[in-house]
Amino acid sequence: MFEIVNKVRLNPGVTMMDIYAPPVARKAQAGQFIILRAEADGERIPLTVAGCDPQRGTVKIIFQIAGGTTLRLDNKNAGDCLPDFVGPLGCPTETDGIKKACVAGGGVGCAIALPVARKLASCGAQVDSVTGFRNKDAVILEREFSACSKKLFVMTDDGSYGKKGLVTAPIKEELESGTRYDRIFAIGPLVMMKAVVETARPYGIPVTVSMNPIMIDGTGMCGGCRLTVGGKTRFACVDGPDFDGYEVDFDEAAARLSAYRDFELAEREKCCNLFKKEIYR
Repeated sequence: MFEIVNKVRLNPGVTMMDIYAPPVARKAQAGQFIILRAEADGERIPLTVAGCDPQRGTVKIIFQIAGGTTLRLDNKNAGDCLPDFVGPLGCPTETDGIKKACVAGGGVGCAIALPVARKLASCGAQVDSVTGFRNKDAVILEREFSACSKKLFVMTDDGSYGKKGLVTAPIKEELESGTRYDRIFAIGPLVMMKAVVETARPYGIPVTVSMNPIMIDGTGMCGGCRLTVGGKTRFACVDGPDFDGYEVDFDEAAARLSAYRDFELAEREKCCNLFKKEIYR
């Protein structure tokens, strides 16, 4: 069993937990993920490693409450245990040789982007970070990004915090001013990653995107994370999650991702009703 040693609510829909899992904590690297189950008879879900403390033996996960399983996970507290917590899985993010990088995170994707920014900074690279959210209430991890970034741009859709606009706005301004990045890392909703790729395209800046959002079981067996990269079929969980953004067919990936939306909403509603019955029993 894997104990939840800490739980923090980052915003109304996003939760951070530290899980005691020493073997995973010793080996996990930026970009990799784990598979967990909130309950012994529950479904398996992949979550990206948001950080590790090998000395304490803990692994940090950050998740958005989206469906039944994440709701069940969110209802657990420090001291509770998870029956399964397996990893690290997937390929680590490649950062070798990068001296100057831009890391862009959108929404809960910032949880995946932060370890990448930290890894780059620890290797001596100059890091500019851009984070984007719907509004002020959705902002997470600002202090953590600031600590590992030379420049940090916080964007909100409605302008209630930071600057109003999309994450592509400061990236475009930097590129237009002559800033030359060795690579841009974009992690977040598919539409956001596609927009970052198109922003960088005229300047020939390499872009790495994380296709974590389309993963389901994390082993390649379900086929749900199948995508087309450079005209070839790849699986986000076993071949990625990172890919060359210029080669990803984002439209195909978005269509596949939307196929599970109604199911997730139904499972969340079912789970909500279950917890209500337990509370008022």
